[in-house]
Formats: sequence, C-alpha cells, structure tokens
Amino acid sequence: MALDIAILINEEPAAITNENSEAEKAHYLAWERSNRLSLNLMRMTMADNIKPSMPKTEKAREFMLKVKECSQSDLADKSIVGSLMGELTTKKFDWSQPIHDHVTHMSNLAAKLKALGMDEEGRLKKMKDQAVHFVSHDGASSSKEKPSKKGKKGKSFFKGPKS
Repeated sequence: MALDIAILINEEPAAITNENSEAEKAHYLAWERSNRLSLNLMRMTMADNIKPSMPKTEKAREFMLKVKECSQSDLADKSIVGSLMGELTTKKFDWSQPIHDHVTHMSNLAAKLKALGMDEEGRLKKMKDQAVHFVSHDGASSSKEKPSKKGKKGKSFFKGPKS
C-alpha cells in the first residue's frame, strides 16, 4: 500500500457510509492510514525547536503546505541556524566512533552554516585574534613592581604611644 496517497490526492475522499461500495471503503481506509502515517513521520523528523511553531492540522497535504510556508520565513532560518550552532558548539568527541567520522560530521555542520549565510570560520578567526590580544595585554602587565613609599616616611599604621 502506498503511503503517499494522502499527499498526492488533493482532497480527502468522502466519509464512509453504508451506501459506499467496497472499493470506496478500501480507498478511504487506505487514504486515512496514509494520512495518519505521513503526519506522524513528518512530525517525528522535524527539528524539536520548530515543532511548537507549527500549526496543528489533521491532513498531511495541508501540513506539508504549512511547512513549505514556514520554511520560507526568517523564523525557520534562525531556528535552523540555532540548532546547528548548538550542535556545533556542544558536540564532543567521545571515542564511540572513529575520529574521521567526527571531523566529517563537524565539517558538514560548518558547511550547512556557511550555506545559510553564517561564516563561522571568519568569526572564529576574529575571536581567536581578540583572545590573543587580550592574553598579550594581560601578560604585559604581569611585572609587579612594589608600590613606592614616597611620602610615607615616618608614618606608622599603629597609633600607640611614641617612644
């Protein structure tokens, strides 16, 4: 049975009644199953940060049109960039996979970000230069001189009897 019936057919078949033929009943049941499974599959594969912004609908074709409408907005781009940036900055190598796979995955994330207009490489180089600048200025003032005692001759911190 084809799962794309609900997406390919423009309109929902008429509801089942006692007067319908067996072929019409079978067609409606196939459409209903296809619609339910397609909706569940689309909702499961959607990014978690986009799900709340999607309107609720009961038809797979209508849901696809809403997804298309939302995907062409700035909200979707920001959401995708946010999820990619989150994964890129928090993913750690944990030795459960070869290092080549990890590096390839990270490169793919960076390529996706670049395709969305985020040039992370340039931003990271700029951050590195700033960090070097901060470290070099912090290190330059590390020579500690003793404060001069100019004007403090004869002054005592204790106020006791003078002998």
